[in-house]
Amino acid sequence: MNAFDTNSAGITQAATVILTREQAGTLQVYLLKRSPKSGFMAGNFVFPGGTVDRDDLNFKLFNRYCDLTPDEISVRFGPDLSDEHALAFCVAAVRETLEEAGIFLASRNDLSSTADLERVNRLRLAAGLEKDWFVRLVENEHWRLSLSKLCSWSHWVTPVLMKRRFDTRFFITDMPPGQTCRPDARETVQGLWLSPREGLAGNMSGDIPLSPPTLVTLHELSKYRTLKDLHFEAANRSWGPPIQPRLVPLTEGAVIIEPWDPMYHQADIQIEPAKLPASVLPVGTPFSRIWLDQGIWKPIGMKIDE
Repeated sequence: MNAFDTNSAGITQAATVILTREQAGTLQVYLLKRSPKSGFMAGNFVFPGGTVDRDDLNFKLFNRYCDLTPDEISVRFGPDLSDEHALAFCVAAVRETLEEAGIFLASRNDLSSTADLERVNRLRLAAGLEKDWFVRLVENEHWRLSLSKLCSWSHWVTPVLMKRRFDTRFFITDMPPGQTCRPDARETVQGLWLSPREGLAGNMSGDIPLSPPTLVTLHELSKYRTLKDLHFEAANRSWGPPIQPRLVPLTEGAVIIEPWDPMYHQADIQIEPAKLPASVLPVGTPFSRIWLDQGIWKPIGMKIDE
């Protein structure tokens, strides 16, 4: 693992992709349930994604096999990333979406067929897949990564007190036509297409437990009804400042404080656990805190400090 994979603070770089589509006039997103055996957010529903691997940093190779020039990558995914690191995040996003969800954001000059995509899908599901399989796939078969289809959405950094920490770029893209989402049955065990509000309601009921960044992102997306509305926002959106929540451990569970919370910069944040159940907010209500209640992250209001 090199310096880009994990920095001196022990933070691993990662990429996540928000797959979107419109169904019956309603915006939908694709969520995957992480394996109960996962070492991070086990059993939670998340967007497809994972860590930036060493091979993703092969700039000389992938720069030849993507549909954007270095200048275009810099404009689209800068300005806080070098061309090399911006491309590495993009490659990781494409690779992880293929590995976890079976969606290949790529094409070939000879107009790849459904049979080609099915063959690639069978390959990614094969047991004992070698680590450099994606590099060899792209280079040997001349796949062209569709980076022009990706837009930046947000930049998340895991709270300091969590055991595993990630510096994650969230991309957003349309579901490519003619492809079908399929979990890999290893890292991910179930997949769902649903509207953002359905995902938020499922989290509240405990049927679709969401990770905290997924919860916040679905709340953001819930204001867009159609892909047209979302496209306008995504086309004009940059990463923005890194979102690094604070974690406040409790005797049972924990509370996450988001950067837009009025007390985020306060040295000591006091929380009364007895007030938490009455502070849970209904779906669609803006929030700046999330409470871990028996395995479910729930948005809560400020009256816990009253």
